[in-house]
Amino acid sequence: MRKVLVARLDGAGDVLLAGPAVRSIARSARVTMLVGPAGEEAARLLPGVAEVRVWACPWVLGDPPPVRRGEIDALTDDLTGFDEAVVLTSFHQSPLPLALVLRMAGVPRITGASLDYPGALLDVRLRPGETLDEDQPEPERMRAIAAAAGYPLPPGDDGRLDVRLPSPLPEAPADVVVHPGAAVDARRWPAGHAAEAVRLLAGEGWRVAVTGGPGERDLTAQVAGDHALDLGGRTSMAELAAVLAGAQAVVVGNTAAAHLAAAVGTPVVSLFAPVVPAVRWRPYRVPQVLLGDQDAPCRDSRARECPVAGHPCLASVRPDDVVAAVRRLTHPAVPLGPLTEEIPA
Repeated sequence: MRKVLVARLDGAGDVLLAGPAVRSIARSARVTMLVGPAGEEAARLLPGVAEVRVWACPWVLGDPPPVRRGEIDALTDDLTGFDEAVVLTSFHQSPLPLALVLRMAGVPRITGASLDYPGALLDVRLRPGETLDEDQPEPERMRAIAAAAGYPLPPGDDGRLDVRLPSPLPEAPADVVVHPGAAVDARRWPAGHAAEAVRLLAGEGWRVAVTGGPGERDLTAQVAGDHALDLGGRTSMAELAAVLAGAQAVVVGNTAAAHLAAAVGTPVVSLFAPVVPAVRWRPYRVPQVLLGDQDAPCRDSRARECPVAGHPCLASVRPDDVVAAVRRLTHPAVPLGPLTEEIPA
């Protein structure tokens, strides 16, 4: 089989969204994924990935390492021997720096989407806004890049997100999972709101679990209080996938856990800050209720810290709005509040 390198060098959620593109390529090639440190666990969960290589990319990561010639030389050596590379990027990223490294590694065929003239760096180039629609969900954008390389979705594959789950699944610890953290502050629902939502959900009889990464233990403890199971920092990504798969609904912002929930088919209450477009980044093809003011002044700013006093896009979402959204996803006759949008799978 052809040996194809598939690159997605940013966060875990971005890697999960690359899953359909990876499956397209894996149908006829042996796929190695090149990911950033935050994407390693996610890459190992994707069907179709045979091998994972990890590299902290200085031109992609939000907290980038310095560019050192020795590390670039080592990466170049590590990327020799591939028949082809498909560089998956978002609308604000360029494939060209990595394409240069891949050319130096001797990779003979490279595909990517580039606004800038690629010269000899790309063999297959999609032009964003021309041959590549930018106003579409991120998984579909990456599928389009894979298809341009000659790898359409396999027959019978519906293009949804997917991950490998343990079999059999362990017993579900919660009916509703609340995941209050996010990679950047601008995408987080206020912790006090989340704690009140947990209290209200528990008061209605739901078994609630609060999840988060190792660096979010203080946050999850605050949100869980005495009303929920605190799983902050206690699960691997595979274990988190199993917890989400056993839940009836997940309350989460625009972060990797939202895409992991979509990958296991669990309905999502999406607390979505409009710093990036919801059409591109909301949970993909899973029943959901989208909450948050999508016309707030921070819209499309790509801000990491909220640029508007009071964080109105998400602070305006009340705890009882979230509870109503959970009820709606589990009991469709329940009405929704004014700042919500219901989106079917």
